[in-house]
Amino acid sequence: MTIVEMLESARETIDRTTVFELRDAVARGAVVVDIRPQAQRAVEGTLPGALAIERNVLEWRLDPTSDARLAIAVDHDVEWIVICSEGYTSSLAAASLKLLGLHRSTDLVGGYQALKSAGLLGVLTQAKHCVREAEAVAAH
Repeated sequence: MTIVEMLESARETIDRTTVFELRDAVARGAVVVDIRPQAQRAVEGTLPGALAIERNVLEWRLDPTSDARLAIAVDHDVEWIVICSEGYTSSLAAASLKLLGLHRSTDLVGGYQALKSAGLLGVLTQAKHCVREAEAVAAH
């Protein structure tokens, strides 16, 4: 299997979110997770209100059965929207979360770059649950 085939296979398992659907998803309680590495966030910019959880620990933090889970990872019904820089790594990550039973996991088409291009980087700051959880994770 090639990486292109792997990506296509992963995307068949998720219902991807567009930048224009993100506001509604967050309003209904979706939690946005930025999986870009710290070095990449430093160069590209942060996403206010998103949980910054690097890709290498994502499953450990979001699986409600993990001893290393976040407090917000309460069950398999949490809606997680994973964001990377351009929407490739996030598709693979969201598919991995689905394999763990996190059936409402998805990613953002075009990632951080699409959100920035659309002028919607502040979309998460209106959701109290996003800001609260991002602050809690940053405090650790």
